[in-house]
Amino acid sequence: MSTSEKHIIRPAGRHILTIGRDLIQDRYAAIVELVKNAYDADSPKADITFEAAPDRRTYSICVEDHGHGMSRETVVKQWMVPSTDDKLKRGTSPKGRIMQGRKGVGRYAASILGKDLLLETVTPTGDKTTALIEWDKFEAAEYLDKVDILIETTHSSEPPGTRLTINGDHRGLADWDQLQLDKLRFELKKLISPVSLVASDVHAPENFQITLCIVNFIKGQTSPTIETIKPYPIFDLFDYKISGKIDASGAGLLEYTCQKARNTITEEIPIAPGSPTGCGELDFDIRVYDREKESIESLIGRGLKDEFGQYLGKLEARQILNDYNGIGVYRHGFRIRPLGDADFDWLKLNEQRIQNPSMRIGSNQVIGYVKIQAEDKSGLIEKSARDGLRDNTAYGKLKAITKVVISKLEENRFAYRKKAGLSRPVLKVERQLEKLFAFEELKKGIRARLARRGIPDSTAEEVIAIISKEEDDKNKIADEIRQAVAIYQGQATLGKIINVVLHEGRRPLNYFKNQIPNLTYWYDLFSTSADPEALKRFMPIASGVAQNADVFVKLFSRLDPLAAGKRSDKSPLALTSAIETAFAVFHAEMEQHKVKFQIVGPSDLKYVCWPQDIYVIITNLVDNSIYWLSQKTANQREIRLSIHANGDKLAYIDYQDTGPGIEPALIASEVIFEPQFSTKPNGTGLGLAIAGEAPSGNGLDLKPFESPSGAYFRLQPRNENKE
Repeated sequence: MSTSEKHIIRPAGRHILTIGRDLIQDRYAAIVELVKNAYDADSPKADITFEAAPDRRTYSICVEDHGHGMSRETVVKQWMVPSTDDKLKRGTSPKGRIMQGRKGVGRYAASILGKDLLLETVTPTGDKTTALIEWDKFEAAEYLDKVDILIETTHSSEPPGTRLTINGDHRGLADWDQLQLDKLRFELKKLISPVSLVASDVHAPENFQITLCIVNFIKGQTSPTIETIKPYPIFDLFDYKISGKIDASGAGLLEYTCQKARNTITEEIPIAPGSPTGCGELDFDIRVYDREKESIESLIGRGLKDEFGQYLGKLEARQILNDYNGIGVYRHGFRIRPLGDADFDWLKLNEQRIQNPSMRIGSNQVIGYVKIQAEDKSGLIEKSARDGLRDNTAYGKLKAITKVVISKLEENRFAYRKKAGLSRPVLKVERQLEKLFAFEELKKGIRARLARRGIPDSTAEEVIAIISKEEDDKNKIADEIRQAVAIYQGQATLGKIINVVLHEGRRPLNYFKNQIPNLTYWYDLFSTSADPEALKRFMPIASGVAQNADVFVKLFSRLDPLAAGKRSDKSPLALTSAIETAFAVFHAEMEQHKVKFQIVGPSDLKYVCWPQDIYVIITNLVDNSIYWLSQKTANQREIRLSIHANGDKLAYIDYQDTGPGIEPALIASEVIFEPQFSTKPNGTGLGLAIAGEAPSGNGLDLKPFESPSGAYFRLQPRNENKE
């Protein structure tokens, strides 16, 4: 026997607690939700009062607004309806504010704050509606529709607005100590700042205030404390700032500012249109603070004060940076928690800083925000639990674009700190060795001084001979250092391109792994039976082993110059052949990314040098080009290297690609050759640093030039440095 009946879904009584107390992130989030409701009601402010009874056995938390209030019908048909889409449909308040509460569940977060909730709301016409919600009744009820709530409406002379009062007993009071209340103050400070202060947004809550009153909530409190919530002034006291907009197409204009010195100017950084952002229009304002002792002192000197107008000490200033840091995500003027919390590093800045501490910034150095559009325009969806954004494609795009913006700031900051002497100077090994072990000027000076003193030439020659011997000994040490540096450069370069080894070596290794058992099988069969068919099966496998072994031989021969344990004396190097060998290392990667290359110039030109150094220079340049060309959406992906000669001597070698190129400011400062400086998101800054150092021991210089079509370097003899 079968039956067919229609039924309806009946939520259990405790469903209200599930979407409120159980779903909300924490008590602070519950307060924030009630404050947002006050904003939606067009109230000029939200008054929050924490008050404990004199005997501290009971307490109340009251959130009151001075908005338009709610009619009885609104209370019954909207406020009492979980997950109502009323605000979502309306979009804006009567006075044009963009609605913050769109899920229809924020008011039920009050269940985490106490045992019951008293609603009192008054309309502009004087109708006052009250409703008392006791959360225990929902816990006990089998079904939600079994809970009766008494709603009363009377006429009142009270001004319009809504008051929500949550009551609790001593057990709930124990959850609020001074530390918890300070945390609440901090959350409220970050709720509407810094966007409301600096963002030119017609929908930002510039005319919305929050006051916090604490009465007898802390043991020993002698008088109420009333505070208008204001942000810390640290936001305007930055060392470095980057701000601007990127539209939905991916195009934008950023501005970089440095306040470390008086004579700096704002720099514009255009963002060329590429692919769409995938998360709508974005508005950035990101500010960075150096944390050395001198920088903290400068921060205080620029006006860092507490809420009472007193200058802070260095420890207090550091503590504010520790507590207040983070890049928040704001929508219509309010922060989406926990994005921007000091302990929620949603951009993984600290992980990047560990890899490259001189270049990258940590999360405790940055304060700022990213403004995003509404959900329907951006695809960035808030979680119902108010604990961030849904981890979808749009959120991934938001993180990627924000990291790109931060990297632009990091590049400019690194260049400034180098120029200002705030970072450790680069040690150019070859140049320093030349200075350290240059004795000719010393010998000339001693010879002249001895002659002026009337010392016989024979004695002077003896002194010079002693110095010359010391020079020979020291130069042997210098050569050993050069050898060591060359080895390290080669090994570092080999480490950078280890993916080439893995990529090209994986196929033959897999062949060996899969075919050697077959080879053994057919060999054993032939050796026991002399079956011609077994030999026929055996030979192709043996041939394949030989072919794949040849892949390894050629791969290792191309990498051999980088792995040399000791290099021989300088010798004439056929440049075209050596450069072709360096390009051959990347044969598979260039095919994968559709990168073409061309080498032009005399094929027989030779240059006396250490071959390994030329190999290191070209290998690092090519590795860099392939990375940036693979990021480029254009079809033209080319590397062109041209060798120019004066007779039988090298004039210069030009290296150019069709990638995104290098910022002119970075070229002018030559910061690109600094170790740890990198414009790659996870770059180490080794490649160009090695490429810039390796020419020195060979009488060469590597110079970058501005180019409208990509990266442009020139390798030329040092005594022929001509533009």
